[in-house]
Amino acid sequence: MSEPVIMTSGLVRAFRHGRRAEVRAVDGISLRVDTGEAVGYIGPNGAGKSTTIKMLTGILVPTAGTVRVLGLDPVRQRHQLARRIGVVFGQRSQLWWDLPLRDSFDLLRAIHQTPETAYRDRLARHVELLDMASFLDTPVRQLSLGQRMRGEVTAALLHAPELLVLDEPTIGLDLVSKERLRGFLAGLNAAGTTLLLTTHDLSDVERLCRRLVVVDHGHVLVDGPLDELRRQFRGPRELVVELESPAAALSGLPGVESVTVEAGGLRQRLTFHSDGTSAAALIAAVADRVAVRDLAVAEPAIEDVVGQLYAR
Repeated sequence: MSEPVIMTSGLVRAFRHGRRAEVRAVDGISLRVDTGEAVGYIGPNGAGKSTTIKMLTGILVPTAGTVRVLGLDPVRQRHQLARRIGVVFGQRSQLWWDLPLRDSFDLLRAIHQTPETAYRDRLARHVELLDMASFLDTPVRQLSLGQRMRGEVTAALLHAPELLVLDEPTIGLDLVSKERLRGFLAGLNAAGTTLLLTTHDLSDVERLCRRLVVVDHGHVLVDGPLDELRRQFRGPRELVVELESPAAALSGLPGVESVTVEAGGLRQRLTFHSDGTSAAALIAAVADRVAVRDLAVAEPAIEDVVGQLYAR
Protein backbone atom coordinates (compact mmCIF):
# COMPACT_ATOMS: atom_id res chain seq x y z
CA MET A 1 0.00 0.00 0.00
CA SER A 2 1.33 3.44 -0.89
CA GLU A 3 2.17 6.01 1.74
CA PRO A 4 -0.89 8.00 2.88
CA VAL A 5 -1.21 11.63 1.92
CA ILE A 6 -2.24 12.53 5.48
CA MET A 7 -1.54 10.50 8.60
CA THR A 8 -2.14 11.70 12.15
CA SER A 9 -2.08 9.74 15.39
CA GLY A 10 -3.32 11.04 18.73
CA LEU A 11 -3.03 14.62 17.44
CA VAL A 12 -3.52 17.23 20.18
CA ARG A 13 -3.42 21.02 20.18
CA ALA A 14 -4.00 22.76 23.51
CA PHE A 15 -4.34 26.47 24.23
CA ARG A 16 -4.03 28.33 27.50
CA HIS A 17 -5.21 31.93 27.95
CA GLY A 18 -3.67 33.58 31.00
CA ARG A 19 -4.50 31.67 34.15
CA ARG A 20 -7.48 29.90 32.70
CA ALA A 21 -7.53 26.11 32.38
CA GLU A 22 -6.02 24.49 29.31
CA VAL A 23 -8.43 24.07 26.39
CA ARG A 24 -7.86 21.29 23.87
CA ALA A 25 -9.08 22.47 20.48
CA VAL A 26 -7.94 19.15 19.01
CA ASP A 27 -7.93 16.22 21.41
CA GLY A 28 -6.47 12.96 20.12
CA ILE A 29 -7.47 12.95 16.45
CA SER A 30 -6.20 10.05 14.36
CA LEU A 31 -6.82 10.37 10.63
CA ARG A 32 -5.62 8.72 7.43
CA VAL A 33 -6.27 10.10 3.95
CA ASP A 34 -5.00 8.18 0.92
CA THR A 35 -4.07 9.36 -2.55
CA GLY A 36 -7.03 10.46 -4.67
CA GLU A 37 -9.56 10.61 -1.84
CA ALA A 38 -12.01 13.50 -1.40
CA VAL A 39 -12.76 13.80 2.32
CA GLY A 40 -15.25 16.12 3.97
CA TYR A 41 -13.94 17.20 7.39
CA ILE A 42 -16.88 18.84 9.10
CA GLY A 43 -18.23 19.90 12.46
CA PRO A 44 -19.81 22.85 14.29
CA ASN A 45 -17.93 26.04 15.11
CA GLY A 46 -15.21 25.31 17.65
CA ALA A 47 -15.03 21.61 16.73
CA GLY A 48 -11.31 21.81 15.91
CA LYS A 49 -11.46 21.78 12.10
CA SER A 50 -9.37 24.87 11.38
CA THR A 51 -6.90 24.01 14.14
CA THR A 52 -6.37 20.61 12.53
CA ILE A 53 -5.75 22.19 9.14
CA LYS A 54 -3.24 24.62 10.65
CA MET A 55 -1.30 21.68 12.07
CA LEU A 56 -1.48 19.78 8.77
CA THR A 57 -0.03 22.78 6.94
CA GLY A 58 2.65 23.62 9.48
CA ILE A 59 1.12 26.84 10.78
CA LEU A 60 0.60 25.42 14.28
CA VAL A 61 2.85 23.08 16.24
CA PRO A 62 1.02 20.08 17.78
CA THR A 63 0.99 19.84 21.55
CA ALA A 64 1.13 16.04 21.34
CA GLY A 65 0.74 13.23 18.85
CA THR A 66 2.22 12.80 15.38
CA VAL A 67 1.35 14.21 11.97
CA ARG A 68 2.77 13.51 8.53
CA VAL A 69 1.59 15.03 5.26
CA LEU A 70 3.02 13.47 2.09
CA GLY A 71 5.57 11.82 4.35
CA LEU A 72 6.83 15.17 5.68
CA ASP A 73 6.73 16.80 9.10
CA PRO A 74 4.60 19.92 8.43
CA VAL A 75 6.52 22.09 10.90
CA ARG A 76 10.13 21.02 10.40
CA GLN A 77 9.73 20.53 6.63
CA ARG A 78 7.28 23.33 5.96
CA HIS A 79 9.04 24.70 2.88
CA GLN A 80 9.24 21.30 1.19
CA LEU A 81 5.59 20.68 2.03
CA ALA A 82 4.49 24.05 0.63
CA ARG A 83 5.75 22.96 -2.81
CA ARG A 84 3.52 19.89 -2.76
CA ILE A 85 0.24 21.13 -1.29
CA GLY A 86 -2.26 23.88 -2.09
CA VAL A 87 -4.39 25.62 0.53
CA VAL A 88 -7.49 27.77 0.07
CA PHE A 89 -8.94 29.68 3.03
CA GLY A 90 -12.32 31.14 2.09
CA GLN A 91 -11.89 34.17 4.35
CA ARG A 92 -8.17 34.82 3.75
CA SER A 93 -6.37 35.71 0.55
CA GLN A 94 -3.05 34.71 -0.94
CA LEU A 95 -3.49 37.25 -3.75
CA TRP A 96 -2.00 40.75 -3.84
CA TRP A 97 -4.88 43.17 -3.25
CA ASP A 98 -3.73 46.05 -5.47
CA LEU A 99 -2.25 44.02 -8.32
CA PRO A 100 -4.07 42.61 -11.33
CA LEU A 101 -4.97 38.96 -10.84
CA ARG A 102 -2.54 37.92 -13.57
CA ASP A 103 0.38 39.55 -11.70
CA SER A 104 -0.49 37.65 -8.51
CA PHE A 105 -0.28 34.41 -10.48
CA ASP A 106 3.10 35.42 -11.94
CA LEU A 107 4.48 36.21 -8.49
CA LEU A 108 3.29 32.88 -7.12
CA ARG A 109 4.95 31.11 -10.06
CA ALA A 110 8.24 32.73 -9.07
CA ILE A 111 7.78 31.85 -5.38
CA HIS A 112 7.13 28.18 -6.19
CA GLN A 113 9.79 28.19 -8.94
CA THR A 114 7.32 26.57 -11.32
CA PRO A 115 8.77 26.02 -14.83
CA GLU A 116 7.47 28.66 -17.23
CA THR A 117 5.99 26.30 -19.82
CA ALA A 118 4.14 24.16 -17.26
CA TYR A 119 2.86 27.30 -15.54
CA ARG A 120 1.52 28.82 -18.78
CA ASP A 121 -0.23 25.57 -19.72
CA ARG A 122 -1.86 25.22 -16.30
CA LEU A 123 -2.90 28.86 -16.17
CA ALA A 124 -4.52 28.66 -19.62
CA ARG A 125 -6.43 25.54 -18.58
CA HIS A 126 -7.66 27.11 -15.34
CA VAL A 127 -8.65 30.35 -17.06
CA GLU A 128 -10.77 28.37 -19.51
CA LEU A 129 -12.37 26.00 -16.99
CA LEU A 130 -13.12 28.73 -14.45
CA ASP A 131 -14.05 31.40 -17.03
CA MET A 132 -11.53 33.99 -15.81
CA ALA A 133 -10.37 35.59 -19.08
CA SER A 134 -12.52 38.71 -18.65
CA PHE A 135 -10.98 39.71 -15.30
CA LEU A 136 -7.35 38.52 -15.42
CA ASP A 137 -6.15 42.12 -15.72
CA THR A 138 -8.45 43.49 -13.01
CA PRO A 139 -6.95 44.41 -9.61
CA VAL A 140 -7.92 41.86 -6.99
CA ARG A 141 -9.61 44.49 -4.82
CA GLN A 142 -12.08 45.17 -7.66
CA LEU A 143 -13.11 41.54 -8.16
CA SER A 144 -16.42 40.15 -6.97
CA LEU A 145 -16.25 37.48 -4.27
CA GLY A 146 -16.97 34.76 -6.81
CA GLN A 147 -14.23 35.99 -9.13
CA ARG A 148 -11.74 36.26 -6.28
CA MET A 149 -12.45 32.73 -5.08
CA ARG A 150 -11.84 31.38 -8.57
CA GLY A 151 -8.54 33.25 -8.45
CA GLU A 152 -7.72 31.82 -5.01
CA VAL A 153 -8.30 28.24 -6.17
CA THR A 154 -6.18 28.83 -9.27
CA ALA A 155 -3.40 30.36 -7.17
CA ALA A 156 -3.37 27.24 -4.99
CA LEU A 157 -3.10 24.92 -7.99
CA LEU A 158 -0.59 26.52 -10.38
CA HIS A 159 2.31 24.54 -8.88
CA ALA A 160 0.37 21.24 -9.38
CA PRO A 161 0.00 20.21 -5.71
CA GLU A 162 -0.69 16.60 -4.78
CA LEU A 163 -3.04 17.67 -1.96
CA LEU A 164 -5.53 20.56 -1.99
CA VAL A 165 -6.85 21.67 1.40
CA LEU A 166 -10.01 23.78 1.25
CA ASP A 167 -11.38 25.71 4.23
CA GLU A 168 -14.85 27.15 3.46
CA PRO A 169 -14.08 27.59 -0.28
CA THR A 170 -17.64 28.57 -1.28
CA ILE A 171 -18.50 30.88 1.64
CA GLY A 172 -20.49 33.89 0.46
CA LEU A 173 -20.69 32.76 -3.18
CA ASP A 174 -23.89 32.88 -5.24
CA LEU A 175 -25.37 29.61 -6.49
CA VAL A 176 -23.88 29.89 -9.99
CA SER A 177 -20.38 30.58 -8.67
CA LYS A 178 -20.68 27.73 -6.16
CA GLU A 179 -21.66 25.22 -8.80
CA ARG A 180 -18.91 26.34 -11.18
CA LEU A 181 -16.32 25.94 -8.44
CA ARG A 182 -17.68 22.59 -7.26
CA GLY A 183 -17.66 21.23 -10.80
CA PHE A 184 -14.07 22.31 -11.28
CA LEU A 185 -12.96 20.72 -7.98
CA ALA A 186 -14.79 17.48 -8.79
CA GLY A 187 -12.90 17.27 -12.08
CA LEU A 188 -9.63 17.98 -10.31
CA ASN A 189 -10.24 15.12 -7.86
CA ALA A 190 -11.24 12.78 -10.69
CA ALA A 191 -7.86 13.54 -12.28
CA GLY A 192 -6.07 12.37 -9.11
CA THR A 193 -5.64 15.36 -6.79
CA THR A 194 -6.45 14.53 -3.16
CA LEU A 195 -8.98 16.88 -1.52
CA LEU A 196 -9.56 17.68 2.15
CA LEU A 197 -12.57 19.95 2.56
CA THR A 198 -13.93 21.76 5.60
CA THR A 199 -17.18 23.62 5.17
CA HIS A 200 -20.50 24.54 6.77
CA ASP A 201 -22.19 24.24 3.37
CA LEU A 202 -23.08 20.57 3.27
CA SER A 203 -23.91 20.83 -0.43
CA ASP A 204 -20.14 21.14 -0.97
CA VAL A 205 -19.64 17.80 0.76
CA GLU A 206 -22.53 16.21 -1.13
CA ARG A 207 -21.11 17.31 -4.47
CA LEU A 208 -17.43 16.56 -3.86
CA CYS A 209 -16.81 13.99 -1.14
CA ARG A 210 -17.24 10.25 -0.92
CA ARG A 211 -16.05 10.09 2.68
CA LEU A 212 -17.13 12.10 5.70
CA VAL A 213 -15.22 12.76 8.92
CA VAL A 214 -17.33 14.50 11.57
CA VAL A 215 -15.57 16.14 14.53
CA ASP A 216 -16.83 17.86 17.65
CA HIS A 217 -15.00 19.20 20.72
CA GLY A 218 -11.71 18.06 19.20
CA HIS A 219 -12.76 14.42 18.78
CA VAL A 220 -13.74 12.38 15.73
CA LEU A 221 -17.40 11.41 16.10
CA VAL A 222 -17.60 9.30 12.96
CA ASP A 223 -15.47 8.51 9.93
CA GLY A 224 -16.80 6.59 6.96
CA PRO A 225 -18.15 6.54 3.40
CA LEU A 226 -20.94 9.05 2.91
CA ASP A 227 -23.23 6.41 1.37
CA GLU A 228 -22.70 4.09 4.33
CA LEU A 229 -23.46 6.88 6.82
CA ARG A 230 -26.66 7.58 4.91
CA ARG A 231 -27.69 3.95 5.25
CA GLN A 232 -26.76 3.85 8.93
CA PHE A 233 -28.47 7.07 9.96
CA ARG A 234 -31.11 7.45 7.33
CA GLY A 235 -34.67 8.37 8.19
CA PRO A 236 -37.61 7.72 5.92
CA ARG A 237 -36.99 7.52 2.16
CA GLU A 238 -39.41 8.76 -0.45
CA LEU A 239 -40.46 7.24 -3.77
CA VAL A 240 -41.81 9.90 -6.13
CA VAL A 241 -44.01 8.37 -8.84
CA GLU A 242 -45.25 10.14 -11.98
CA LEU A 243 -48.27 8.29 -13.43
CA GLU A 244 -49.56 7.97 -16.99
CA SER A 245 -53.09 8.82 -15.79
CA PRO A 246 -54.61 10.04 -12.51
CA ALA A 247 -55.11 7.43 -9.81
CA ALA A 248 -56.35 7.26 -6.24
CA ALA A 249 -53.79 7.19 -3.45
CA LEU A 250 -51.58 4.10 -3.71
CA SER A 251 -52.34 3.00 -0.17
CA GLY A 252 -51.89 -0.48 1.26
CA LEU A 253 -48.49 -1.14 -0.33
CA PRO A 254 -46.10 -3.11 1.95
CA GLY A 255 -43.73 -0.96 3.96
CA VAL A 256 -45.30 2.37 2.97
CA GLU A 257 -45.95 4.71 5.89
CA SER A 258 -47.76 7.52 4.10
CA VAL A 259 -48.89 8.60 0.63
CA THR A 260 -49.18 12.19 -0.60
CA VAL A 261 -51.18 12.79 -3.79
CA GLU A 262 -50.31 15.76 -6.03
CA ALA A 263 -51.25 17.11 -9.46
CA GLY A 264 -54.71 15.59 -9.34
CA GLY A 265 -53.36 12.08 -8.80
CA LEU A 266 -50.67 12.21 -11.51
CA ARG A 267 -47.86 12.46 -8.94
CA GLN A 268 -47.67 10.53 -5.68
CA ARG A 269 -45.04 10.54 -2.93
CA LEU A 270 -44.68 7.30 -0.98
CA THR A 271 -42.74 7.47 2.29
CA PHE A 272 -41.07 4.24 3.41
CA HIS A 273 -38.27 2.87 5.60
CA SER A 274 -35.59 0.57 4.20
CA ASP A 275 -36.09 -1.90 7.05
CA GLY A 276 -39.73 -2.30 5.97
CA THR A 277 -39.20 -2.73 2.24
CA SER A 278 -36.60 -2.12 -0.44
CA ALA A 279 -36.92 0.54 -3.12
CA ALA A 280 -36.85 -2.17 -5.79
CA ALA A 281 -39.70 -4.12 -4.16
CA LEU A 282 -41.80 -1.00 -3.75
CA ILE A 283 -41.24 0.06 -7.36
CA ALA A 284 -42.31 -3.39 -8.54
CA ALA A 285 -45.45 -3.23 -6.39
CA VAL A 286 -46.36 0.20 -7.77
CA ALA A 287 -45.78 -0.94 -11.37
CA ASP A 288 -48.11 -3.91 -10.79
CA ARG A 289 -50.90 -1.56 -9.78
CA VAL A 290 -50.63 1.46 -12.12
CA ALA A 291 -48.97 2.61 -15.36
CA VAL A 292 -45.82 4.56 -14.45
CA ARG A 293 -44.35 7.37 -16.55
CA ASP A 294 -41.36 8.15 -14.35
CA LEU A 295 -40.10 7.66 -10.80
CA ALA A 296 -37.28 8.67 -8.48
CA VAL A 297 -36.09 7.70 -5.01
CA ALA A 298 -35.29 10.70 -2.80
CA GLU A 299 -32.46 9.92 -0.36
CA PRO A 300 -32.21 11.59 3.05
CA ALA A 301 -30.50 14.98 2.87
CA ILE A 302 -26.96 15.10 4.19
CA GLU A 303 -28.14 17.76 6.67
CA ASP A 304 -30.45 15.17 8.23
CA VAL A 305 -27.66 12.59 8.44
CA VAL A 306 -25.26 15.03 10.13
CA GLY A 307 -28.04 16.24 12.43
CA GLN A 308 -28.56 12.69 13.67
CA LEU A 309 -24.82 12.30 14.22
CA TYR A 310 -24.72 15.43 16.37
CA ALA A 311 -27.82 14.34 18.26
CA ARG A 312 -26.03 11.14 19.30
